[in-house]
Amino acid sequence: MKEKHLEFTQGVINRMGQNSFLIKGWTVTLVSALFALAAKDANQKFVIVAYFPTIAFWLLDSYYLYQERLFRKVYDHVRKANSVDFSLNTKQFDKGFFDWAGAALSKTLILFYGIVFITLIIVMYYLK
Repeated sequence: MKEKHLEFTQGVINRMGQNSFLIKGWTVTLVSALFALAAKDANQKFVIVAYFPTIAFWLLDSYYLYQERLFRKVYDHVRKANSVDFSLNTKQFDKGFFDWAGAALSKTLILFYGIVFITLIIVMYYLK
């Protein structure tokens, strides 16, 4: 029974990781499309517009990473527990805003979205 609960939890963790991967793909796709529009007309407004989805995707990506971390804690808890209730409730592991902010400011997200923001700044400067 414990193995089945761990499989359920691992499935949720895998979905969170897949969602995070898809968000990064959408970020690159959308920003690239806006760059193409900006380059076509030499219009800096398209680059400015690219900041908004980048921030939105960063926040959403950090939410998925935060949820993934919570479910990893659930997995670890179930792994160590003697009895299984098949609960996937993460409330006992949730420390609120600071855990989410820690996910948003993780090295991997800062690196990925930092590069996107630096690229946006460079393109804006180039289009001036």
